[in-house]
Amino acid sequence: MTDIKIRKKALLDRLSELDSRLHQIEAELDEPHSKDWEEMAVEREGEEVLEQLGQSGQAEIARIRAALQRMREGTYGECVRCGEDISEARLDTLPDTPLCRNCAADV
Repeated sequence: MTDIKIRKKALLDRLSELDSRLHQIEAELDEPHSKDWEEMAVEREGEEVLEQLGQSGQAEIARIRAALQRMREGTYGECVRCGEDISEARLDTLPDTPLCRNCAADV
């Protein structure tokens, strides 16, 4: 059984990494655009990718914060849907998951 302190540290480390990455994405999106139309088109495609990465990062941050809240409440490791324990193997792989394997398969 993995100690909850180890999982909490892993979640906090990932949260810090995502925060840094999102700040980098924001900085890149704030850079001025080229005056050349072709370069602007390429830049816009790059911005769309960065925006998707940013949205994905924000979603992961929300999941991590929810997992940390469950830790504070003492419900971490319990499926939010059915109340059963989430397997250690699943938590090792997806430490921010709110669902057990069976409930996740139903979604």
